[in-house]
Amino acid sequence: MAVETAVADGGEAPQSNMKNRIQVSNTKKPLFFYVNLAKRYMQQYNEVQLSGLGMAITTVVTVAEILKNNGLAIEKKVSTATVGMKDENKGSVARKTKIEIILGKSDKFDTLTNASNVSQETAAPGAKE
Repeated sequence: MAVETAVADGGEAPQSNMKNRIQVSNTKKPLFFYVNLAKRYMQQYNEVQLSGLGMAITTVVTVAEILKNNGLAIEKKVSTATVGMKDENKGSVARKTKIEIILGKSDKFDTLTNASNVSQETAAPGAKE
């Protein structure tokens, strides 16, 4: 696991155009929305990048830990930074902490997700017989 720390000055941090990036908010969506979305991204792209600012950092770390503890993901990289965010109301630059965690599919990912999909299909009412 690699850990990086950086400081970005002025404006927002440069945003990656990665299709497998999830920008986590601590207020907009429930925790398991992000867990399930990360699983889908790992299925499609073999890895996912979780990113969060300020208070959302705890949500990013929790999502990553849930995926790792369930054997679905392995941690590839963790990086932290302090970024300057322009406050439109005050006209000043506020410093925010940022975390990015890159997770890859574990060796057991496909087996575990296929087993959970099968058990959900058989438990669903009106399932094919």
